[in-house]
Amino acid sequence: MGFAACTLASSFWGCGFFFGKIALAEMNFAHMVLYRFLFAMVPLAPLLATHRPHLNRKEWGVLFAASFLGVPLQFLLQFYGLSMTTVSHAALMVGTMPVILAVGATIFAHERMDRTGWIAMAASTCGAALIALGGRHAGSSSLAGDLLIVASLFIALFWILFNKQLMERHSHIVITTYGLALGTAMLLVWVPLQYGLPPVAHISLKVWLALAGSGLLCTATTTLLWNWGLTQVPASQAGVLLNMEPLIGSLLGVIVLGEHLGPDAWTGGALILGAAILLTTRSRTRVREQLPV
Repeated sequence: MGFAACTLASSFWGCGFFFGKIALAEMNFAHMVLYRFLFAMVPLAPLLATHRPHLNRKEWGVLFAASFLGVPLQFLLQFYGLSMTTVSHAALMVGTMPVILAVGATIFAHERMDRTGWIAMAASTCGAALIALGGRHAGSSSLAGDLLIVASLFIALFWILFNKQLMERHSHIVITTYGLALGTAMLLVWVPLQYGLPPVAHISLKVWLALAGSGLLCTATTTLLWNWGLTQVPASQAGVLLNMEPLIGSLLGVIVLGEHLGPDAWTGGALILGAAILLTTRSRTRVREQLPV
């Protein structure tokens, strides 16, 4: 059940760029992110009353930091990048996340990757470079947008590690709900001040449905499923399941939105997915169950 939960979460995350691209046609990236999390809080709000937090002052500080990194900083940067590139390119760049997790364990948990791990990291880096550089000939994709997606994944690394540590002592529902609530509150303050009030009039039904889908399906449901899955299976084994996100996202971009992937992008995507599978199944390096903040 833990593996199933992580697989579903990663698959639903793969729809996030697809829904986001639809919404970006009628609003800017910041307003789209704000609406996404407002919709996500609709089913999560009742959990704020039914699940009381019992965090000490230090843990509240960790949760606040995780929320800042994981919601406003990560998502604003990520969807600003999406506004500059294609859904298929953005989704394939997410395939670098398992390798980023492994590197994070090496740096912050003082682990050492074996030769297989370093080979996987090199292959994934080459794949990301092929996608980004190949995108310069694809018209609607850009090197800057692809690099912003990767930068947001490094921020997501700390969000995952902080949440993982908190869930060793607290319910995944508490950490998920209160973490997303804190992040949404930050967006409510920052986005109107920086970008103005979000638009309401002249927004099509298709965009409202995309925003609702990105919030309810790709944020609230996915975060609950993923955090619960991490309490059932090791993070190192769950990491390979993150590859469902670039698979689903790139397929939606190519099949539904009619995006074009050149030979460089297909080769790069294969390198990224192959490296992630190699790292999480063949390498002896594993992400620890307890990682220090």
